[in-house]
Amino acid sequence: MTPTETRNERLAGHLIKSLKRRHIEAFYCATAREAVSKVLQLIPEGSSVTWGGSMTIRDMGLTKALHERNAYTLLDRDLATGRDEAQEVYRKAFSADYYLSSANAMSEDGVIVNIDGAGNRVAAITFGPKHVIFVVGLNKVAQNVEAALARARSTAAPINAARFDIGTPCHADGVCHNCNSPESVCNYVHFLRNSPNGRHTVVLVGESLGY
Repeated sequence: MTPTETRNERLAGHLIKSLKRRHIEAFYCATAREAVSKVLQLIPEGSSVTWGGSMTIRDMGLTKALHERNAYTLLDRDLATGRDEAQEVYRKAFSADYYLSSANAMSEDGVIVNIDGAGNRVAAITFGPKHVIFVVGLNKVAQNVEAALARARSTAAPINAARFDIGTPCHADGVCHNCNSPESVCNYVHFLRNSPNGRHTVVLVGESLGY
């Protein structure tokens, strides 16, 4: 293995132990391709499946693989023809068997951090779907909760603002201003520090994925 591969494997082992203490089952896949296969293994055929706005699960080909397998009832907001239809998918997500997401950041001791503009993603992570599966590239791991939040605010948020082409201060200069913009993508800040009912699973990936 390369030094990077060695570090990733050891870091993943540490994270898996940290997540287990938080009642979160976790797995490590060295590549995104392996991670797609792992997620498909975790979801029984016939399940209803939906997801949030994660670019990770799209870019790695997971959503495409779900469609191609043709074994699930998919609630795909990407196929919505307008805002009203997308909102309906958001609401139906709460009764889905599986909800897929990534994370904006994760601390080395296993706290998962997400920020959200509309709130639908963090709401579904918190309550509703029977199971939540996170797919998280090791590039999202930060030393502690404070560093994870800083990563979410100063790295993920400005990139997402650019992706949506919205008029936030961070879109203008790439710097978090802790703003109150009407278009802010940081309206809801979510910390998952424990999964008492065991409904959360994490698939760690040894590649840089998402923002």
